[in-house]
Amino acid sequence: MKMNLKKLLGKENVFLDLKSSSKKDIIKEMIDRLVVSGKIKDREAALEAVLTREEKMSTGMENGIAIPHGKTDSVDQLITAVALKKEGVDFDSMDGQVSTIFIMTISPQSRSGPHIQFLAEVSKLLKEPEAREMLLAARTVEEVIRVFS
Repeated sequence: MKMNLKKLLGKENVFLDLKSSSKKDIIKEMIDRLVVSGKIKDREAALEAVLTREEKMSTGMENGIAIPHGKTDSVDQLITAVALKKEGVDFDSMDGQVSTIFIMTISPQSRSGPHIQFLAEVSKLLKEPEAREMLLAARTVEEVIRVFS
């Protein structure tokens, strides 16, 4: 069964204009925006979960994509966010390139199914150069969501 990525993305968790310029600050900024949107209630627990995971191994992938993620019981369902920073940020990526597309997930400790499924769907989609180009060219939240649907 395919996961409905579009259902997981809305105005409140797609960010076109990240301001931060370091890995840690990008993660903080995305979490802060999810807190403001009401998606995350315990900022510290979420931040700690993602930063702890990042310390184990960088989530900077290839082709400008970073997938910071973490698990904490301070959320009761999968929380996702998509963010763009067209200038890119050094995220210790596998290919040494800067990251421009950030996909964040935070999920409950006890439930790995939805988290893994979401990452698999997103990875499959973002393997396509056209999908990455469309994301980086997006000017509106709706255009970003369209790439995922």
